[in-house]
Amino acid sequence: MVPIPETTLSVDEIWLSDPETWLRKDREGIFAKLRAERPVSWHAEFEVPPYPRGPGFWALTRYEDILRVSRDPETFCSGQGTNVGDLPIEIAHFFGSMINMDHPRHTQLRKIVSAGFTPRMVAKIEEGVRDRARAIVDQVAPKGRCDFVEEIAAPLPLQIICDMMGVAPEGHRRIFELTNIILGVGDPEYATTVEQLMAAALELFQIAMSLGEQRLADPRDDLTSKMMHAEVDGERLTAAEFGSFFILLAAAGNETTRNAISHGMKALTDYPEERAKWTADFEGVSPTAVEEIVRWASPVIHFRRTATRDVEIGGKEIRAGQKVVLWYNSADRDERAFADPYRFDVMRTPNEHVGFGAGGPHFCLGANLARREIRVMFEELLTRLPDIRVVAEPDMLQSFFIHGIKRMPVEFTPA
Repeated sequence: MVPIPETTLSVDEIWLSDPETWLRKDREGIFAKLRAERPVSWHAEFEVPPYPRGPGFWALTRYEDILRVSRDPETFCSGQGTNVGDLPIEIAHFFGSMINMDHPRHTQLRKIVSAGFTPRMVAKIEEGVRDRARAIVDQVAPKGRCDFVEEIAAPLPLQIICDMMGVAPEGHRRIFELTNIILGVGDPEYATTVEQLMAAALELFQIAMSLGEQRLADPRDDLTSKMMHAEVDGERLTAAEFGSFFILLAAAGNETTRNAISHGMKALTDYPEERAKWTADFEGVSPTAVEEIVRWASPVIHFRRTATRDVEIGGKEIRAGQKVVLWYNSADRDERAFADPYRFDVMRTPNEHVGFGAGGPHFCLGANLARREIRVMFEELLTRLPDIRVVAEPDMLQSFFIHGIKRMPVEFTPA
């Protein structure tokens, strides 16, 4: 058994909205202490640019409580925002599209876009995923050393999303840069002001609007065309709704899978015995290995809900209108839900992690696509660069929303 991490902080000294908390080395110990001693806790909000100081929030750290809230959208809504910090609701809808909406509009929009993310549709693009992964490895194989994030993990999901949406190759790099800003906000390397955030979002929105108008007039075999022409209950996506969804898809479909792949590579370096198990039986172990990588990475650290009525959770009275924050990173290490949760185990079963959300209407639409990309990328890497390994500590994103890796050097025998 891997010991449960500890912290020197008392439970009264823990403030999850304090940026200093997220620079501490005992972060896992902090969440373990909250799960054990105060699984539902109240936290004052610090001013974390670009968000102003808010009224505070309830933090949920246990797996069971997070599942309960996720699967009760009537009591815990998403329409008042899904980030801890508050932005005007119009801006929240602009950025988050469906994730910041509730039934019935959320249901209508999800029906329109979900046709592009069924297992059947994902299977159709499998060869595209493999071709892209193979080309990425072709580029780095002769080098013997590269930045894993920039040259391996980031290109695959970005290229696949752009292919699905019909974005021309010359536009891929700019979309990569803009999504870095949107999801990296708070990290001085990317953005620390609302103005920087809005500028990136507006540019991405304009790219989407132009693409949507083109496909409305001249449909092709891509997801943009399907979405612009789809009807549900007699309604279509508006141009603005498509633009907002494009921001969500480009950011979520790119950043989260990139970080899962990056954390997976770090785990396989740190736990060579687990890597050996997967390599010895790639087909047989892949289903559980991919799920373990997502659990281990927990690429999205949290999402927020807002209570619509007075309710009790974990013995705490939550009032209507108060924020409830679901800490997925903590749920995925909950000792009550996972045996030996701090052990990376490519054969872990069962493994009902919350890396794609915790069920309910907002479960990740792209989960099947992400699983396919992770599996195919590691098949190419472990087959063609069998000794690839991380050779220095990752440069981590400064964020308590995205568990991101900005840079991570790897070395391997040139092939």
